[in-house]
Amino acid sequence: MTTSSSISTVKLLIDGQFVESTTEQWRDIVNPATQEVLARVPFATAAEIDRAVASAKEAFKSWRKTPIGARARIFLKYQQLIRENMKELAAILTAEQGKTLADAEGDVFRGLEVVEHAAGIGNLQLGELANNVASGVDTYTLLQPLGVCAGITPFNFPAMIPLWMFPMAIATGNTFVLKPSEQDPMVTMRLAELALEAGVPPGVLNVVHGGAEAVNAICDHPDIKAVSFVGSTKVGTHVYNRASQAGKRVQCMMGAKNHAIVLPDAHKEQTLNNLAGAAFGAAGQRCMALSVVVLVGEAQAWIPDLVAKARTLKVNAGVEAGTDVGPLVSCAALDRVSGLIERGVQEGAKLELDGRNPSVAGYEHGNFVGPTLFSGVTPEMSIYREEIFGPVLCIMAADTMDDAIA
Repeated sequence: MTTSSSISTVKLLIDGQFVESTTEQWRDIVNPATQEVLARVPFATAAEIDRAVASAKEAFKSWRKTPIGARARIFLKYQQLIRENMKELAAILTAEQGKTLADAEGDVFRGLEVVEHAAGIGNLQLGELANNVASGVDTYTLLQPLGVCAGITPFNFPAMIPLWMFPMAIATGNTFVLKPSEQDPMVTMRLAELALEAGVPPGVLNVVHGGAEAVNAICDHPDIKAVSFVGSTKVGTHVYNRASQAGKRVQCMMGAKNHAIVLPDAHKEQTLNNLAGAAFGAAGQRCMALSVVVLVGEAQAWIPDLVAKARTLKVNAGVEAGTDVGPLVSCAALDRVSGLIERGVQEGAKLELDGRNPSVAGYEHGNFVGPTLFSGVTPEMSIYREEIFGPVLCIMAADTMDDAIA
């Protein structure tokens, strides 16, 4: 753990102020292509998390009464600021997360689309009225804010997913406590700075950092009314159970094992391009990554073509021009993905293309795994059952589409 005072520290955002944590527990934020320590992030204390929630609770008293038009104007300004700072945001994201600059800009842009949606909150907040549903009876609905909401976001989309959460919650009159991933919180903090610049009042948006203890504190806190989570199935299940048992509204979006079925009459070149992009884009670190492709009938002869397509992808640091596959986010992720590849070999799958230990000039210490393909995969194998979260594609075979679906 790096302790040098020359390395910057990530702050907490509490009541409109960026404050230094008093914690004794810190984590290095590491560039996954170089292993350079970019900053240190604190694991907020219980008292700091309580202060953030208390600030949000107090701010809710006035924010919920703020006219819809006033809230919308903040998000009109916010989307403008995000556009003006797109390149800077993407550069921060690439440095700490590893994805290519093009992917990083896409990460920010997909979040920006939600901010644009939030700016139209006036139309989204309309209730309903039905006259004379019975003699002398009218019915109507009102949409009202809940109070303090919280978000727990993952490392793989550190701009997009926070922007999925707090803009809509705040635009609808709630206040928010955000806990971004401790692996790459810097771009999220820059987005928080821009939110304040756009006019989000003190206490309406708060940001804390941490690991399991911070997650549990959010799930348990009696003043938090709703929790949104994106991340692994294991953690998401825990969050859903713990927060719902505490009486909160909870939504959890978790892992996946996505399949594609390729029929022999598919357009070959287009299909190969789509398979490569879906399986290896973002180094496979997304819940919508393609994990398994089932080749039906004569399409089974496409395996050499798919291997050849995968070989054309350039593995390099995200900042380098022409990069298709950047590094995995951490050394732990590299070890996990490499270990699953080895288990695939041991369990009998055929390793058609081994992406382990690629040579990346100038980035010899990066967490790189190149595109990897297995054929002969069966449902009992670890590489089929587990979400690998790396650039690994499992190939299966079927005689008919019905067999593939079954």
